[in-house]
Order: sequence, then structure tokens, then C-alpha cells
Amino acid sequence: MTDLDRLSARALAKRIQDKKISSEEATKSALGRLTACHDVTNCVIALEAEEALAGAKAADAAIASGKAGPLTGVPLAHKDMFNRTGKIPSWGAKIRAETPAREDATPIARLKTAGALQIAALHLTEFAYGPTGHNYVLGHARNPWDPTRITGGSSSGTAAAVAYGAIPAGLGSDTAASLRAPAACCGVTSIKPTWGRVSRAGAMPLSPQLDAVGVVARHVEDLALMLGLIAGADPRDPSAANTPVPDYLAKLEAPVKGLKVGLDERLASEAHPDVQRMVDVALGVLTKAGLERGACTFSDWQTIDHLTQLVQLPDAAAVHGNYIRTRAKDYGPQVRSRVEFGHFIPAVDHLVATRARGTYLERVLDQTFKDIDVAILPVLADPLPTIAELDVGGGPKLQAALGRLVKFLRPINYLGLPVLTLPVPRNGGLPNGIQLIGKPFAEGLLMAIGQAYQREVPPEVARPIA
Repeated sequence: MTDLDRLSARALAKRIQDKKISSEEATKSALGRLTACHDVTNCVIALEAEEALAGAKAADAAIASGKAGPLTGVPLAHKDMFNRTGKIPSWGAKIRAETPAREDATPIARLKTAGALQIAALHLTEFAYGPTGHNYVLGHARNPWDPTRITGGSSSGTAAAVAYGAIPAGLGSDTAASLRAPAACCGVTSIKPTWGRVSRAGAMPLSPQLDAVGVVARHVEDLALMLGLIAGADPRDPSAANTPVPDYLAKLEAPVKGLKVGLDERLASEAHPDVQRMVDVALGVLTKAGLERGACTFSDWQTIDHLTQLVQLPDAAAVHGNYIRTRAKDYGPQVRSRVEFGHFIPAVDHLVATRARGTYLERVLDQTFKDIDVAILPVLADPLPTIAELDVGGGPKLQAALGRLVKFLRPINYLGLPVLTLPVPRNGGLPNGIQLIGKPFAEGLLMAIGQAYQREVPPEVARPIA
């Protein structure tokens, strides 16, 4: 049992089903690791030990009777923004639903059907509205490699717990950075699917035109496993795509030799020199795996970033309209500032930005992806910041700080494209990451590349660096 913190969810499921370890033993171990992780990172909102152990005993009984799904008995934990029957999600806020949920969010329900357990509800930025991991209601999340550093947000608790080895994988969401930034900051991997690939029924909305539910994991194979389980059409969410869900696990071993990965060198040059060097190192790993380096151009990046904000800020302001009018004092300062700002964007600008999405997506697919299969960009523009450096107030200072942090992230949500985040080799230093951007519904291709990358850059388990 000494290596449970390093196993993938897929490997742990096999051990449990082969009866080399019981789900009850695995769950007790995970609860202990999660408690230790929380002491370092403030990653847990609610530890659900009693329910988890009861579920583990039921899972062991199901396996004994020959009934097992792909994740039966595997302890997981998720960002606390998903409805679960009989529970009120915290949303990372003082404001929350008034009554318990009557049914599970679709991604939660699909993981339950696969046999997975949920052992805790995990930290998130207040209302999932911030890319840093700061939360002035719950306390800030702390990085498991260096607790003075940010975890990234808003899926902060999931990324910290996965990096620490408390859980192998968990759910998060991404509206402008919220899977990719935490994955990079904590040195793990994530998949932000194509917009609409995963149902958002029962998930807390932030900006419905941009929100995407995805997975954080140490192992790319767990991204493939879990995305295959949660993706697909859903009558509860009309925006969920009807596009058939492929067997992502089967695609993991697809050949990647000869695929072309393109870098927009002009855009990437706006990152810190240290980050540019990290991208070059990651490109070296990819070329060693058989990919070919190419060039591409995101010619409208700054315009698309502005359009993203014209969609996101009014969207979020509308979601929070009643709360901000009646309970403004219950918001933390950063989130309140951002919600209020959204009320000052004219409706005509919001509608123009919404209607322009198809045009810009078509242009990116025709021009940026003309000669490449995937694009590569940094995740963070700068080396991993400290919590104190980004503990800023509202107004222009906040907008500038957040703008720099999500410089390479926000436009992808506007385009709705899938993104795989991968950690760069640390070489004893702090974590950071790159993102591989694909065409719509190219998640399988991205994860095959990620699997090849992880053969050269194996997953790590985080502990504070001395």
C-alpha cells in the first residue's frame, strides 16, 4: 500500500477488482492523505469519511458478487460546485443554494454509475470566479510544492489534492483558465474539453457561454478514462453535443509520429524568458516523441481576449444579478469587483461578441491550424507567483494582474477548443505547464500526444520543496 499515492485511478481500479487491495483499505488511505494534504494546502471544504467508507464497503461487496464498473471502489474528490442529491454545494462562497439538490449533476451521476466514490468536497475560488486560488471566504488555497505560492484557480482544491497524491483525479471546470492554471501551477495534467463535450447540468454556472467541465489528473490515462465516462449528450443540458464519444482509452496508443505541433513565436515571446525556455524544453520532449515542430499564428489573439471578456463579464453579472443586489456584502472583494464590473458593459457589445464567435473560430481553424495538427502555448505568462503577489484589491490593479495570469488562456474558451495541459520538467524547481490546443472534438488526439509525453516526463507526487 506504500505506492497508492502514485497510482492512476485506472491502475487502482484494477488492484481493487483483482482483490489485491480492498476499496475500504484504499479509501482509508486516501482519507488520510487528503487530511495531510489539507494541512499543507487548505484543499478540503468537507471531508466525507463516514459516507466514503460506507460506499467503499458497498463497492467491495459489489466486486465480491461479480459486479464492477471501470471505477468501482476508487476514491475520488471534486471541486465543490456540482449538485449531489441531498447536499448543498458550497460554491466556495457565503452565498449558496437554499435547499439540498434533488439529483446529482450529470458528470457526478456518470462517475457514480461507473462505481467511483466521492470522499470529499474540494476548495475552489469563490463562485469559481478567479484564476489564482485566492478565496476571501474560505481562505486561500496553497500550493503543495511551496505553500507560499498560488495553486491557480478556480479548480484549486482538485489540482492540489491530485498533485499531492491524495486522489488520482477529480472534476473541475474551466471558464477562462480554471482547469489549466491549477494544473500548471501544481504540476499535473488536465483536459478542458470542447465546449459542449460534457454536460453542465447540475454544475454551478459562471458564464454559460464559456463554461466547460473537465478533469484534473496526474496520469493522462485517467483523463481519457474519466472524460470517456462523463462526456456525451444529455437531455438535461441542451448545449451538450450529440457528437459520438470515442473510446479515448483505445486512442491513447495511437501513433503520434509525424504530427505537427505549431508555436506562435510572436505570441509566446510575450511570456517571461524563463517560461519561453520551458516551452522550448516541452517542444523538445514532443519532438523526441516523434512530433514535428511547426509554426502557426493566432493573428487576432488580443481581439479575441477582449471579446472573451465582453462575453464573460456580463454573463457572470447576469448569473449573480439578484445576489449582488441583495447580498453584496457577502462577497469577497475580488469577486464582488468582477461581478460589479460586468454590469457596466453595454448589451450591444455583449451581443456583438457573442455573434462573432463563429467567425473567429472559422478564421482560427482556417489560418492557425492550416499546416498543423495541434498548437502549443504556455499556460502561465510568468514563473509561479506567490499568494502575496496576487493578493490585490479590486479595480484596475486586479484586472491587470488577472489579465497577465490568463493571457494565454482566456481566448481558448471563446473559441471553445479542447486543451490538454501538461507539466514541464521541473528539474528540482517549481512547477509550470504548457497547453496543447486542438481542433473541435480532438480530445483523443491531444491525449495520445499527452500519453507519449508522459513516457518522457512521468507524473510526480508533490511535497513541499525544502
